[in-house]
Amino acid sequence: MVANAAGHPREAVEPESIAEHQDEELELGQQIRALRKIKGLTLQHIADEVGVSTGYLSQIERNRSRLPIGVLKKIANVLGVQLSWFFQPGVIGPAEEREFIVRAGRRRKMSFTGTGISEELLSPNLNGPLEVLLSTIAPGADSDFYSHDGAEAGLVIRGVMDLWIGDKAFRLEKGDSFSFPSTTPHRCANPGSEPTEIVWVITPPHY
Repeated sequence: MVANAAGHPREAVEPESIAEHQDEELELGQQIRALRKIKGLTLQHIADEVGVSTGYLSQIERNRSRLPIGVLKKIANVLGVQLSWFFQPGVIGPAEEREFIVRAGRRRKMSFTGTGISEELLSPNLNGPLEVLLSTIAPGADSDFYSHDGAEAGLVIRGVMDLWIGDKAFRLEKGDSFSFPSTTPHRCANPGSEPTEIVWVITPPHY
């Protein structure tokens, strides 16, 4: 992953009302719970930050209570995501596939304002021990150095990428792969003239 841990703001298209997204609303509670678990946050912490009761938040996570858009905005802020994370038309697949399969046309997409970096989530969900991303780095884009818990690996499937791991620098081309502990400060950039694409695997999930 090349941008989220660095704290770059995501572009967001905010819906005016949850009522306009009935299909997605059925999954909101599960999405909130998955993100909360990944962040290591308790129901009590989220409830205190948002200003609601833990009982109400628990009902939301189990899709048993209506969720006003104002409350969802506050929850998203505490979880460190934009509302666009929850409202992406078509990302929810058939019930029998949701835990196992991500169709090419149903990937959850994330972009990072002003960085030239975008990502698509290839993992079916964020409940497992790892996440898989397709990262696209525009020509000249640079992630800057950052570090976080866990480990990561990847495979360059298009273009060229400069990768720094600590004080070591490498140039990777299509077909090259890598792996390193995420606690080591790392950085990646695209020195080429066409977009670079990398399949990135991170454990534990970081979104």
